[in-house]
Amino acid sequence: MAKDKGKPAAEGAEASEAAEGAEGAQKKPPMMILIGAGLGALLILGGGGVGVGMMLGGGAKAPPPPKAAPKKPKKEAAKDEKGKSGPSPISDGPDGVIFYTMPDMVVNIQSGDGRPVFLKLKLAFEVADQDTAESITPDVPRLNDMFQGFLRELRPEDLTGSQGSYQLRMEIQRRVNLVIAPAKVNAVLIQEMLIQ
Repeated sequence: MAKDKGKPAAEGAEASEAAEGAEGAQKKPPMMILIGAGLGALLILGGGGVGVGMMLGGGAKAPPPPKAAPKKPKKEAAKDEKGKSGPSPISDGPDGVIFYTMPDMVVNIQSGDGRPVFLKLKLAFEVADQDTAESITPDVPRLNDMFQGFLRELRPEDLTGSQGSYQLRMEIQRRVNLVIAPAKVNAVLIQEMLIQ
């Protein structure tokens, strides 16, 4: 009987352990589910972040840093940098005249029937000397802003014929001289004007 009493005690211990195990098992799945969900979200967000980084060019290796070049005077360095980005907007003309070429402009202008009309304009300014031409460069953003406001108010019929072209040049010259004062543009040359 001693054995029988030991068995129920052992069975009772096993039963209590099984009950505790069942309670523990009931607590573990929700915790495991939360941990699994957290890891899954982390993987999804991390993978999305890596994908975005690769799409934005983060996957490419950075070029090695350039070797230190000998220092140049500021004026020469500025000319070299302009030369690398494209042709210089400043060019020499006949009889000591200097030309400053503005970047091409494309502007949506007004039309009487409501259809979109675009004006493409390429201008060059005639100036007296190199210093005046160089003084225009810092004002190019202001000039572009002025052109956008002014040109958008034009209509295609304002630009027809030689009279329209002449009036456009005179009005642009007046407005440019206001922006770059005290420097002065002697003439505005229309290199290209296209209305579509």
